[in-house]
Amino acid sequence: AVPAPLPAVVPATVLPLNVLPSFGFLFDIDGVLVRGRTPIPAAKTAFQKLVNSQGQFLVPVVFVTNAGDCLRQKKADQLSHILGISQDQVMMSHSPLRMFKRYHPKCVLVSGQGPLLDIAQDLGFSQPVTIEMLRAKYPLLDVVDHDRAPGVLVSLSVILFGEPVRWETNLQLIIDVLLTSGYPGNPYHHENYPHIPVLACNMDLMWVAEAQSPRFGHGTFMVCLENIYKKITGKDLKYEALMGKPSELTYQYADYLIRAQAAERQWKQPIRTLYAVGDNLMTDVYGANLYNHSKTWIQNELASSAATHCRSVLVCTGVYNPHTEVPLDTKESRTMIFHGHRDFRFDPALVEPDHVVPDVNAAVDLIFQLENFAPN
Repeated sequence: AVPAPLPAVVPATVLPLNVLPSFGFLFDIDGVLVRGRTPIPAAKTAFQKLVNSQGQFLVPVVFVTNAGDCLRQKKADQLSHILGISQDQVMMSHSPLRMFKRYHPKCVLVSGQGPLLDIAQDLGFSQPVTIEMLRAKYPLLDVVDHDRAPGVLVSLSVILFGEPVRWETNLQLIIDVLLTSGYPGNPYHHENYPHIPVLACNMDLMWVAEAQSPRFGHGTFMVCLENIYKKITGKDLKYEALMGKPSELTYQYADYLIRAQAAERQWKQPIRTLYAVGDNLMTDVYGANLYNHSKTWIQNELASSAATHCRSVLVCTGVYNPHTEVPLDTKESRTMIFHGHRDFRFDPALVEPDHVVPDVNAAVDLIFQLENFAPN
């Protein structure tokens, strides 16, 4: 069972104090640092301990969010009321796409919300095409609006950034692209399998809103797309990559960003441990534990000098509430609340946090003590 929160205290040690970090922080944002737009009080206290008098971080820190509807800089600006941070410290659900350089010069169809063209171009894609652009070129493909002139467009891959606004249009046109090998307007060819590459960000089935009950997330849209494709073709929709918590790729890329920060600060001590601080068993804790079970690295360039392990620290200021949480002492109860993507195996051990603390300030205190860390 998930343990109750404990005071952030560990036994005293006689080892010499460490002044250079051999660890890094991976902070979730909503439920850990903020609730909506309101800062959690413990966050400001915690971050006073993470910076020196010049405002420089004493340890490498990455902020990991499953949000994908904006640029990194906007998310960094949203956190500026807590602490001035660089966009290089912010990791969106789509950030690992920077590593998929073989797709950057190709035409890609992008689906989601927000400034999609800006996001895609910032990630390195030179020829992004939105669903709206495709719809304008092929009016007869969209039963919603026929008042447009046809044109020619070829998509060589599909990138799902997040749940769109017009689900029926996005589902229809993505299926068209998949079943025509990127030549929408042509007849379907079921023998075109495997289909052109699909890369998806943020697999959250539901998300917590101001409504009384959770709202559909991008994971729900993906379930719809997968089932429509299966119903038409009799075959499974395949993903070239899945990213966003709890995917291994997300934590592997976060590890890469942590090591890049340490190198930039010229900290010679190798980064051996990552601490994932979050409020969600099914994303933050599951992903941290999945990192530890990863046998292969999805991108070889990320594997060099990787951290040995990732420890999960669960806080009680967001989704997780130790007083109302469903008991997790049986496989059946765990499976009941597991809403992960079909491509992620369920293992009860993967939702066991290493530590449970009241808030992020207690998390920082605990980790500094575990690492015997006392910066100058």
